[in-house]
Amino acid sequence: MLFDRVLIANRGEIAVRIARTLRELGITSVAVHTPSEAEARHVREADIALQVPKYLDIEAILAAARDSGAQAIHPGYGFLAENAGFARRCAESGLVFVGPPPEAIDAMGDKIRAKATVSAAGVPVVPGGAEPDDALARWRDFPALIKPSAGGGGKGMVLVRSAAELPEALESARRTALAAFGDGTLLIERYVENPRHIEIQVLADTHGNVVHLGERECSLQRRHQKIIEEAPSPFVSPETRARMGAAAVEAARAVGYVGAGTVEFIVDGSGGAYHFMEMNTRLQVEHPVTELVTGLDLVELQLRVAAGERLAFGQDDVRLDGHAVEARVYAEDPARGFLPTGGRVLALREPQGPGVRVDSGLAEGGVVGSEFDPMLSKVVVWAPDRPSALRSLGRALGRTAVLGVVTNIPFLRALAAHPAVVAGELDTGLVERVLPYLVPDTAVPAEVLSAAALIFHDVPQGDDPWQVTDGWRLGERAWTTWRLESRDGVHAVRVRGLPGESAEVEVDGEAVPARLGADGEVTIGGRTEHYLRVRDGDTLWLGRDGASWSFTRHLIGDPGDRPGAAAAGDGVVRSPMPGTVLVVKAQPGDRVSAGQPLVIVEAMKMEHTVTAPRDGVVTELPAQAGRPVDMDAVLAVVIGEEA
Repeated sequence: MLFDRVLIANRGEIAVRIARTLRELGITSVAVHTPSEAEARHVREADIALQVPKYLDIEAILAAARDSGAQAIHPGYGFLAENAGFARRCAESGLVFVGPPPEAIDAMGDKIRAKATVSAAGVPVVPGGAEPDDALARWRDFPALIKPSAGGGGKGMVLVRSAAELPEALESARRTALAAFGDGTLLIERYVENPRHIEIQVLADTHGNVVHLGERECSLQRRHQKIIEEAPSPFVSPETRARMGAAAVEAARAVGYVGAGTVEFIVDGSGGAYHFMEMNTRLQVEHPVTELVTGLDLVELQLRVAAGERLAFGQDDVRLDGHAVEARVYAEDPARGFLPTGGRVLALREPQGPGVRVDSGLAEGGVVGSEFDPMLSKVVVWAPDRPSALRSLGRALGRTAVLGVVTNIPFLRALAAHPAVVAGELDTGLVERVLPYLVPDTAVPAEVLSAAALIFHDVPQGDDPWQVTDGWRLGERAWTTWRLESRDGVHAVRVRGLPGESAEVEVDGEAVPARLGADGEVTIGGRTEHYLRVRDGDTLWLGRDGASWSFTRHLIGDPGDRPGAAAAGDGVVRSPMPGTVLVVKAQPGDRVSAGQPLVIVEAMKMEHTVTAPRDGVVTELPAQAGRPVDMDAVLAVVIGEEA
């Protein structure tokens, strides 16, 4: 019998997605939230919400479950989902953990133990060695990949191409492993050049039934982080699918797995040989593409298995229909090296329609901070075939707008349309190789500048004729110059006339007719575009085709005249992202050299070292350890010795 009430031990799009299935099943959903997220979307969409100090506070989560009357806890697919200790505490507290047994989590959580376990079950593994013996120091099969045994998400992985690089690489990997996972144990594996990353979705019940639901192609990655995933893989044949699926099922059986899990393989893109990489003992972020091609709700199946039900189908009943592709929308700026961003969501548009699904934790008015992972949502599409699915994804991303927060949407559109992606010629290094063709140009298009100036010029009209900004004069209308400050710099745009009737705009000396229409319609030089627009004080955000721009207006004077507005070349050091100051490595009065570390800022699991822009003396140091900072906030001022 299914549960009456389930607590979701997660946040954001994960919690919203799980709550959706609970609602469809008539199960009461219980959300938890930290003090800073009391108004978050996942809180509003749950039936009950309780506050906890942190999402990783196991005892607080268990107390919330007891207080709410929940019978089970769904951990989502992050935070506590792969924490065997949490699974045990759930059982000790009389709560059902919607996930695998803690023994299975332990077995697959240690990469060294996992490889030995699945190898004994006949599953092919990548040749390698592991500690505590000296296999790593004696390794001579290069290139090789060093991995933390307790790690995940690509953190701590180091590629080594020669024996001379090995000692330093081992030292670096061990430092990262200790800092990130509290365990410095390492393993080493033969590195597969230009591999494909293929994973198999498995599902097992408590009655010994284990099936696989086909594969997902996850080769489009940057720094070992997945970006776009699809199902099925354009590379995997039905025969290979059957073999890899059988290997995944055996890997799950080898550890007594129960619930939904993912077995990940590295596949030689030229020869097709596949090797076990790891097993994620949870639902994956990219599970929607499997749901769309199989027609199954994996969260519902997790709940039914956790409640003791048998799987209602066997392996022969699984069918893959059509093609699905998912793109991850992140709060990050590709033009700034993918640094995390943040801000308040001022306006939000998410695509809808047949074959389009959006798993999102976003809501207008919500704040995207630096405390959590930068993933905001997932845009997922289904179509009868792969070319149609990729085109549909591009259109859906073009209809997505998040104003107030810089995102990677233009980057995703470029990636989905890249010729190698369209041809299905994928490998885990492809994105890095073609990155210069994917990162959007920071230059603001002239028509967007014109639209921004025209909107600023369209001020409310009063009864006083002297307040009208149409520039009327005897002889001919006068021009009004707007200085628009964007991430690209400061731009001067001239406007004259009434924007809603007939006006002209001039950028770079060329004047063209312009007009503001209804519902975000802007016509510049005879070309009409539709913009999503929102004002935030003196700042205007515009969105079009998945891209967004922000402008701050200055009618009189230059933005460079404002206090603290000097550029980095003038000695002002700004934060490259919103976050928290971790370390301040200088003091006022210190003499520093260009490139010397001054401040370390942390945001969304990423550290960034901010350095001195010149030789000189630190005259101001507003940055304080432990304090939050906004993007472009002044951290320090370094003045040259001669000044």
